[in-house]
Amino acid sequence: MDNATLNTDLNDLVGQAEAAAAALAQARLEVGRAVFGQERVIEMALTGVLAGGHVLLVGAPGLAKTRLVAALARVLGLDWGRVQFTPDLMPADILGSEVLDVEDSGRRAFRFIRGPIFTSLLMADEINRASPRTQSALLQAMQEHEVTIAGQAHRLPAPFHVLATQNPIEHEGAYPLPEAQLDRFLLQVDVPYPDKETERRILIETTSMAMGEPAPVLDGPRLIAIQHLVRRMPVGEKVLAAILELVRSARPGGSPDPRVNAHVAWGPGPRAGQALMLAVRARALLRGRLTPSIDDVQALARPALVHRMALSFGGRAEGLDVEALVDDLAARAS
Repeated sequence: MDNATLNTDLNDLVGQAEAAAAALAQARLEVGRAVFGQERVIEMALTGVLAGGHVLLVGAPGLAKTRLVAALARVLGLDWGRVQFTPDLMPADILGSEVLDVEDSGRRAFRFIRGPIFTSLLMADEINRASPRTQSALLQAMQEHEVTIAGQAHRLPAPFHVLATQNPIEHEGAYPLPEAQLDRFLLQVDVPYPDKETERRILIETTSMAMGEPAPVLDGPRLIAIQHLVRRMPVGEKVLAAILELVRSARPGGSPDPRVNAHVAWGPGPRAGQALMLAVRARALLRGRLTPSIDDVQALARPALVHRMALSFGGRAEGLDVEALVDDLAARAS
């Protein structure tokens, strides 16, 4: 490839990135009109979607997680649906099922009725309250973007994203998500309580008649184009080395941190590195940059790694905090 072609490709990439960054800045602003004081949560949720992945939102009830998903769907121009996960929820309640139709002629045939998963943005509310059998029904959909019913594969809409919620406080009647399913979430995002001034604003604006709705900014095809753009964004060697070092240092057995070797039962696999590679690009684009930086790696270390690690019994007994451990590993890798 000659220099002229390279320059043309680079100029095209820069132009697309600038246009996308402007649209995404407006999208963040519109979501912020509906969800107050959660700028980091909004950024992380958008980062996960732009990177083409799924996001697990962890927070107590009443922190506007449902409102966040609804606002994201409206701003991104996507259809969305919500499934309330309960212990008696069955896989067919999510995926759909086949029913037997009888025509006037007496001929019988099976017809597939699509479940709520056939949408672009699925909110899996309190996902850990469903049984493991029902939770596992999402595995194929989240990884392959299709479901198989009675041996027949059915493609899901494009784009397709799962934004699941989980209550970290109440564990009675809940089933911990298996490691294989946690690994399917690109990011895990903690949703904190608002500060005093934000809560004051919530009390005033959400209880009046003037509560507005965010305006649409993107649509499905435009979002897919931006997701493709994210994968084309260059990653510098320094950032690549930091991601590789961070992921490998979080695994027991060969980590330079003795706490990992002694107290981490299992660590992140290659999918964690893939998640970071995509997420740092998406965050950079959200912030109007063409290439990611070390700051992006540090900001995304917790969301990308914490749910892909588990402490041993000894680590928990000694009070080791996995989030603080990830922060230390990220600082060292940088």
